[in-house]
Amino acid sequence: MRVTKLLQGLLLFSVGTCLLAGLPLRAQESSGDLAHRIFDLTNQDREAHNLQPVHWSDDLASAAQAHAERMVSAGYLSHDYPGEPGLIQRTSQAGAHFQAVAENIATGFSASGINSEWMHSPTHRANILDPRMNALGVGLVARNGTLYAVEDFSDASQALDTRQVEQKVGELLRQQGIDPSAPRHPAAIACESNSGYPPGVNGRLVIRFDTSDLSHLPDQVVSQIHSGNFRSASVAACGGAGNQQGFTMFRVAIVLY
Repeated sequence: MRVTKLLQGLLLFSVGTCLLAGLPLRAQESSGDLAHRIFDLTNQDREAHNLQPVHWSDDLASAAQAHAERMVSAGYLSHDYPGEPGLIQRTSQAGAHFQAVAENIATGFSASGINSEWMHSPTHRANILDPRMNALGVGLVARNGTLYAVEDFSDASQALDTRQVEQKVGELLRQQGIDPSAPRHPAAIACESNSGYPPGVNGRLVIRFDTSDLSHLPDQVVSQIHSGNFRSASVAACGGAGNQQGFTMFRVAIVLY
């Protein structure tokens, strides 16, 4: 399963199959050892494809472990069981903050066997080799010689302060041919208001938006920028968007001149 939050707020889902694979379980290896073995194999796969490694996330591992235990108790494999929170809720309730999350599940008899089958399944492979993902937690339960494994990936949100958010938005505006060096104060006033032109703001256009992704501007914002012959901008970030089900949100105002 893959869940991605886009700037427009749309959720995309891609649900992979559940797998049974591998060789007999080595009794001397603990579940924790096997979970970290899957983690290491995932990073080996990413390295082989010239991708950055993911880092281990205790929060994602906690969510993955709880789901692995649910798979055992349910007696069948699923990404969603009756009465169980969905992937977004499970991972956010465990403390994870992200811009995207994805999940692989499987049963098998060895860590290497499960990883191999994931890599031979297009949907699971896409999660493992997703260049956006930078965090991973693995949950694993060994029961009667069978492994029940869960990988929870995320594009973990950066901890950014207000100035860092403004700098990133400024860089994105420069890519659109807009100079973001106008005084911050007008945009700060606009950011704290809900609509319209607040007193003291005299720009030609005021744009406000909430986003969880600072890698690019929302399409609506780009369209508004291109609607006029704007040359400069005041940029400010402010509180209020907060965290929505694990998705870290940033509130931004732009005053265009």
